[in-house]
Amino acid sequence: METTTRRAFLTGAGAAAAGAVVSHPIIGQAASSDGASGARRGNPIAVSTYSFWRFKDGLKMPIETCIDEAARMGFDGVDILLMQMESEENGYLQKLKRHALINGLDLCCMSTHQGFVTPDAARRQKNVDLTVSQIEIAHRLGIPIIRINTGRWGTSGSFDDLMANRGIEPVLPGHTEDEGFKWVIDCIEKCLPKAEECGVILGLENHWGLARTPEGLLRIVNAIDSPWLCVLLDTGNFLEEPYKKLEQCAPQTVLMQAKTYYGGGLWYTLELDYPRIAAIMRKHGFRGYVSLEFEGNEDYQTAIPKSLALLRKAFSIV
Repeated sequence: METTTRRAFLTGAGAAAAGAVVSHPIIGQAASSDGASGARRGNPIAVSTYSFWRFKDGLKMPIETCIDEAARMGFDGVDILLMQMESEENGYLQKLKRHALINGLDLCCMSTHQGFVTPDAARRQKNVDLTVSQIEIAHRLGIPIIRINTGRWGTSGSFDDLMANRGIEPVLPGHTEDEGFKWVIDCIEKCLPKAEECGVILGLENHWGLARTPEGLLRIVNAIDSPWLCVLLDTGNFLEEPYKKLEQCAPQTVLMQAKTYYGGGLWYTLELDYPRIAAIMRKHGFRGYVSLEFEGNEDYQTAIPKSLALLRKAFSIV
């Protein structure tokens, strides 16, 4: 059977738009600015389990506790950081799924790590196999989206070094960016059959590496042109002219991760205008989850509720 391309999928979704109704270009859902029907308005807001941990020593929190806290604070969903999970055994996964359900929360995304930017073919294949296994984990959890990365050249040393250089790193000597893009595209294409089989969208994030810029991110997504590969847009990873860059990616975004920095950022602080960002996303029909990634130094017990209030206000349709 012929696989539907992302372009055809988007065209079909767009054809349904009429009058005051805006069709989401990825999901194909319709949103109306008229609230008379009593339908849900605005974007659902989730929280990443990373927000409770932030890789700070001594703060790694069990996923179950993150779910409890998310429910107590009033979120709609939880975005699980895979490396924060205690196990990948099916019994543990089903326990997490049940725990979210009884707390009235969606498991809306799972953030994963992999790297395809390497001349070592065996290493690339190892990361393809890793990503396929991550898709299967998400499927068992009932999660419809996983965050994926391109990976990095690895020429900048530690992540702290990368952040000190504003996310820019040199190409590996003897190689070119074009080679890197080919490696990434080939590897993601190998993951797509499993994504389609499991019904799990791959959300490629602007998470440094070859997806650091909108041009790099969209070069990959457009080259592959599959409904099972979309953009997962992080508000905090475009360090200069963020609004222009966010708008470039908005039409193909399936989920947004929204950074806040109360108490000062761990690596940097951005003053982000969330009403402006929400207006950009509404303009392009985005109806998906907005997932909070708190990345500041303030205690999560005060910073996360403030962040939720900020995002609720910005992403509610008025």
